[in-house]
Amino acid sequence: MKELFRSTDPVKLAIATALLEGEGIAVFQMDVHMSVLEGSLGILPRRVMVRDTDLFMARVVLRDNAIGTD
Repeated sequence: MKELFRSTDPVKLAIATALLEGEGIAVFQMDVHMSVLEGSLGILPRRVMVRDTDLFMARVVLRDNAIGTD
C-alpha cells in the first residue's frame, strides 16, 4: 500500500474516499483510532492509503476533482 495523502480535515477525507471508491479504487484510512490517544482534538492526521497499482489513477481522480493532496 502507498500513502496517497494525509489530512486532519474529515470532510476532505470523506469526499476523497467517496470519489475513489466510486472509481473502483480501494481506500484504507490509517490512524483513524489515534483520536483515543490524542483526546479527540483532531491534531493527528489520518493517512489515506491505496494499492500500489492504484496510486497513479487515484492521484488523477483527486486532481480532476480539485481535491488537493498537499
